[in-house]
Amino acid sequence: MTGLRQVLRRLVVGVAVVAAGLAVLGHVLVLRLAGRSEGDGAVVLAAAVAAAALAAGLGLAAAEVVLRRHERGMQRLRSQVDALGDGPQAGAGEPVGLQEIDEANQQLAERAAAVARRQASAQEAVRDGSHQLRTPLTALQMRLEEIVDTDDLAVARDEAGIAMAQVERLTGVVDTLLARSKDGDAALPEISLDSVLAGLQREYQPAFTAARRSMRVEGERGLLVRAAPADLAQVMQTLVENALEHGAGTVTVDVSRRGLAVLVEVRDEGTGIPAAIAPHIFERSVTSRGSGIGLALARQIALRNGGRLELVQARPAIFSVFLAGPRSR
Repeated sequence: MTGLRQVLRRLVVGVAVVAAGLAVLGHVLVLRLAGRSEGDGAVVLAAAVAAAALAAGLGLAAAEVVLRRHERGMQRLRSQVDALGDGPQAGAGEPVGLQEIDEANQQLAERAAAVARRQASAQEAVRDGSHQLRTPLTALQMRLEEIVDTDDLAVARDEAGIAMAQVERLTGVVDTLLARSKDGDAALPEISLDSVLAGLQREYQPAFTAARRSMRVEGERGLLVRAAPADLAQVMQTLVENALEHGAGTVTVDVSRRGLAVLVEVRDEGTGIPAAIAPHIFERSVTSRGSGIGLALARQIALRNGGRLELVQARPAIFSVFLAGPRSR
C-alpha cells in the first residue's frame, strides 16, 4: 500500500510540474503576442504558478481520499478472508465507493453465504440421518436383549426374526440416505402399504403387550403407495411410538383411499395434545409428546416422498399421513 501511495503522489506532482511548465510557456507566448510589459507578465506568471500549485494540492488531497478508500476496502476484504477460517460469514458490509473492491467484497459475501447454506444443510442432514438410524438400532438392541434373557427357544426364534427385520430396516435406511445423497430426484418406487404396516405391527407388538395395550390396523387392504420403504416405515414408526409412549388405550391405524391418494390415520384414546402446543407440534424445538426432532423429521420425510403429515385433531390426537397412490397405468 505504501508503494501505491508513493506512485500516486509522484504522478500528481508530475502532473502539477507539467501544468506549471505549460503555464509558463503559455505566459511567454501571451507576452510576445500581446506585446505587454514584464510587470503585467509577472502577475500572470504568478497567477499561473499559484494555479498549478493549487492543482497539485487538490490532486494530492484527492489521491489521499482514494488511497484511504482503497485501504479500507482491502482491509475489509482481508478481514472477510480471515473470517472464513472461523466459518463462512454472510454480509458484504457497507460499500467503500470503489467499484472493483465493492464488487469483489459482494462476491466474497455471496460465496460465503452459499458455503454457510451448504454447511447448514449438511449439518441438518447428519442430524436427521443419525435420528433415523438411532431408532432401528435401539429396537434391534431391545430384541437382542430379549434373546439373551430368555431360555425359551421359541421366544428366541421369534425375537431373532424381529431382529432380522430390524437389520433389514436399518439397511434400508442407510440405502435410502445414500441414494438421496447421490440423486435427490430419483423416482419413488411403488410399495405395498400392507407390508409396511404389518412389519410395524410385528415390531411393536411386544411393547404394546408389555404395556397392556393393543395396536390394530383397520381399513382398506392391498393398496400401493409411492414412497421409499425405509422412509415410510420411519414416518409410521414415529407416530406409533408417540402414541405408545404418550397416549393411552388402543392405537388404531386406519387406511383409506382418497381419490388418487392414500390416507393413513393414527389415533389413540389418550387425552391428546395441549391446545398451546398443538399449533407448534411439528417445530423442532417442541418436545411435548416426544416430538422433538421426531415429528419435525417425520413431516419432512413425508414431504420428501410426495406426501403430507398433519395433526387433524389434538384431543384425542389424530395424525393423518397423505401418500401418493400408484401411477396411472
